[in-house]
Amino acid sequence: MSTTKYPHLFAPLDLGFTTLKNRVLMGSMHTGLEDGNKHDRLATYFAERARGDVGLIVTGGYAPNRAGWVKPFAGKLTTRGEAAKHQQVTNAVHAEGGKIAMQILHAGRYAYHPLSVAPSRIRSPITPFTPRELSTSGVEKQIRDFVRCAQLARDAGYDGVEIMGSEGYFINEFLVTHTNERTDQWGGDYAQRMRLPVEIVERTREAVGKDFIIIYRLSMIDLIPDGNTWEETVALAKAIENAGATIINTGIGWHEARIPTIATSVPRGAFAWVTKKMKREVKIPLVTSNRINLPSTAEQILADGCGDMVSMARPLLADPEFVRKARAGRSDEINVCIACNQACLDHTFANKISSCLVNPRACHETELNYIKATGSRKFAVVGSGPAGLSAALVLAERGHEVDLYEAAAEVGGQLNMAKVIPGKEEFHEMLKYFQRQIELLGVHVHLNTRVTAETLTGKNYAGVIIATGVVPRDPKIEGQDHPKVLSYIDVLRNRVPVGERVAIVGAGGIGFDVAEFLLHDGHSPTLDLDEWLADWGVVDPAEARGGISPRRTRPKSPRREITLLQRKAGKHGATLGKTTGWIHRAVLKMNNVQMIADVNYERIGDEGLLISYGDKRENPTWIDVGHIVMCAGQVPLRELQEPLQAAGIATHVIGGADVATELDAKRAIDQGSRLAAGL
Repeated sequence: MSTTKYPHLFAPLDLGFTTLKNRVLMGSMHTGLEDGNKHDRLATYFAERARGDVGLIVTGGYAPNRAGWVKPFAGKLTTRGEAAKHQQVTNAVHAEGGKIAMQILHAGRYAYHPLSVAPSRIRSPITPFTPRELSTSGVEKQIRDFVRCAQLARDAGYDGVEIMGSEGYFINEFLVTHTNERTDQWGGDYAQRMRLPVEIVERTREAVGKDFIIIYRLSMIDLIPDGNTWEETVALAKAIENAGATIINTGIGWHEARIPTIATSVPRGAFAWVTKKMKREVKIPLVTSNRINLPSTAEQILADGCGDMVSMARPLLADPEFVRKARAGRSDEINVCIACNQACLDHTFANKISSCLVNPRACHETELNYIKATGSRKFAVVGSGPAGLSAALVLAERGHEVDLYEAAAEVGGQLNMAKVIPGKEEFHEMLKYFQRQIELLGVHVHLNTRVTAETLTGKNYAGVIIATGVVPRDPKIEGQDHPKVLSYIDVLRNRVPVGERVAIVGAGGIGFDVAEFLLHDGHSPTLDLDEWLADWGVVDPAEARGGISPRRTRPKSPRREITLLQRKAGKHGATLGKTTGWIHRAVLKMNNVQMIADVNYERIGDEGLLISYGDKRENPTWIDVGHIVMCAGQVPLRELQEPLQAAGIATHVIGGADVATELDAKRAIDQGSRLAAGL
């Protein structure tokens, strides 16, 4: 197999007592499979990634005691009985030739339960529970629990552990003064505040021996105003190295930081430069992290000396064969992570099992499989949005013959509008993947073809899948046929020119997309790292504590004056993703977008848009704008369903044609894939 295209990525990494086959670390990610007795599902999930040739897998976080739980009854490793159950996971990974480390994560004040503990009694802004302040002996007990957890992990067959010392969790909380107000030996000056992680690593190394991987996840840049200085971070890294760590992994930002770090609007490899700074300070291997989703990006980061390994978590949710495909020169076949967070992190924070928007099999490998059909049949799929494409490809993968009909000149449906939104460029990768799979699987694509029930009758289809999507909802506003009025399709697909003052009717996902599209007028800060860092006030941590500029400048003057309106009371974008909605609201706020809720749309005229407020329709006000863009929801388009059923053809309706809820690609792909898996 040729590896010349990515020589740095596929170079082995000698750790002295063991060698990793390549420079890919599957980063830790909590999936929900760590909680309860789901070791069979975890074993299958990780084994599939090991089979895909990942150099080293790191599990989701396991607490070293109940106080360290991220939530009640979350995963922990505290007894020999629990360790025995983990052997199902480690044996499965080793059977596929892989290596796996278990992450030890103590949630500290981030814990979502009343048993939480921390260096000081200071509640975090992201949980409702105030932690109990540990006594001096209580801190010692936590250290012993970390060490015992590592010993149990070794007993369970893990090749190593990752000690979670970043992202604002327990260990991180000892390092900075705003969460550590102690005056004993675990507080005070930085030399004492950093004692906890050093003691944990030192005692863990003594307990597990020399031939066991210890990764320390170190916060390279805190992204909080009173975070560590760079001098402190370097001092900690050197101390961790001397304490016996095998590898230092990069953590970026505390969870309470108001800087996006992994969302799709973050530039690829946006923080690799921070790890590169640390490369000059320590000798043990460093892992660089965050928004690395292509083998070409990973290769360039390693070639530039930004790390010795690259951490990829979500990309291996998206495609467990990522590494194997890259090694074999099949990078164009990788199902690329688009960093949307919709099925992974958003699920985690909603206490659901994680999965992946582009790969609904992720974390569901024991139940969702695309098994070859016993006999090939012929199916028609009408509509090539995410639902139709997913159904067509799974059907073809299972050996069926598929005709895919699309009324437009290209496949993709509303994905072709999503891809033009600044910060959503990753949708281009999603469409490339679909196109390549269409070629490989031999799906027959019929573009510019608007079919009727009569067209489909008599072609011996075993079934027709209707994935025709949605059409804009009629908002029923007086004067909506005025020349000032445009639909979101006019703006995003047809590129109709839009004036400098705009009102957007509807503040769901599409309303936000249109606002960001018009704000940037075709320019995307995501494609310019320096601009993106400046917009968010991120600087070299050697210049300011935590890497946050004290003199943060606002983005350049926005290209348009935009008013974003919604009928509902409450905050705009309430239905946006839990981990990304705040980012979109922050972008609009930074760019002076006026967001108005609880309005009634009275009428549209030459003066602009007349609105009133509340149930009593008070304070009627004209908004003087050149254009009004309608983003007031969608309704299903399923006009083929009744005539096909009347003709006796087995008919299935999926995606937006089934339920019109914004542009819900997650539900569409999952629904299309599951339907096709069972036909």
